[in-house]
Amino acid sequence: MRSHNVMRSSSVINCDRLRLVRFTYFGFDGILHEDGEVVVLDAVATHVAQIFSTLCDRKFPIAKAMPINKYEGNDEASMSDNNTSGFNDRDIAGRNRVSLHALGLAIDLNPVQNPQINRAGDFLRVQPVEGNDYVNRLSIRPGKPMRPGMNESVVDVFAEHGFLIWGGYWDEPIDFQHFEVGRKLAEQLIAARPSDAEVIFERLVQRFRACLSNARTRGEEGQAGCINESYQSETD
Repeated sequence: MRSHNVMRSSSVINCDRLRLVRFTYFGFDGILHEDGEVVVLDAVATHVAQIFSTLCDRKFPIAKAMPINKYEGNDEASMSDNNTSGFNDRDIAGRNRVSLHALGLAIDLNPVQNPQINRAGDFLRVQPVEGNDYVNRLSIRPGKPMRPGMNESVVDVFAEHGFLIWGGYWDEPIDFQHFEVGRKLAEQLIAARPSDAEVIFERLVQRFRACLSNARTRGEEGQAGCINESYQSETD
């Protein structure tokens, strides 16, 4: 990863805290592919594997998924190639702050179908530019073919496995491809021993699931409220 500009010498974490998750995914070509790979923090690896297993079971299409080594750490190149990715030791674009990708605690899923949208005065900047056709977020439109691979339909999957924050909730930028854990929680996971970090993360997952189950018992949807409750309880 260092030789391909994916990990810097000043990296917050080392390779011993990262895991390569391999998985099978359902492609846009309607075929199962067994070459899915994403690099994440050790504490979340089991749940990330379960996320992609569920996406495959749902036949949610993924264009490709490979470590960002192939793109020499270039996030824009990875997005343009519609690559689903995890770890990349970089700062948040346009800000002097480390990205959650640099901690192995963020995943970008199908960037073309789920672009990042930034305001530039009276205009919108879409990244990657190949995602311009997906600024309209309706997957089903009368008289037009359905557009698969849009992340609105799988926000629940990520949330039930601890990735409570979806960039589609944000105002600036709106980042439809991006899923992450809370930053304060991320700091706890990085500071803890691997075995303790896994326990901390599992506690968050179970708290969210319990909240969601109780909400459904009351006949409520509950996802937004449970995300707020679980996130707040773990970061206070």
